[in-house]
Amino acid sequence: MFPGNINPKQMQSMMKRMGIKVDEIPAEKIIIKCADKDLIIDEPKVMRMKMPGQEMLQVMGEIKEGDSEESEEATLDISEEDIKMVAEQAEATVEQAAEALEASKGDLAEAIMKLKKEDA
Repeated sequence: MFPGNINPKQMQSMMKRMGIKVDEIPAEKIIIKCADKDLIIDEPKVMRMKMPGQEMLQVMGEIKEGDSEESEEATLDISEEDIKMVAEQAEATVEQAAEALEASKGDLAEAIMKLKKEDA
């Protein structure tokens, strides 16, 4: 699209004159859900380009195919602090709190509500 001999400062200047603003988005993971599979990009580099009347994202990184729910379950990390807080708030044991957090995929409020319903 652009000649290969333009330095980055010239490129930024040209883009600014054309009304194009570029920002980096600090993303941790991107999941693109397709009809038959999911495309998962861990630690992507994401650039947002804003132009008059249009916005575009550029995503770079290693693409893996798979099921996003399996990937999220594998990376679910529940801290001891979260378990203790859920146990205290729901007046439950640490084991019950840990199970509720796993079932709610780490959602503290959902885990507390689930445990309180079980006590009622």
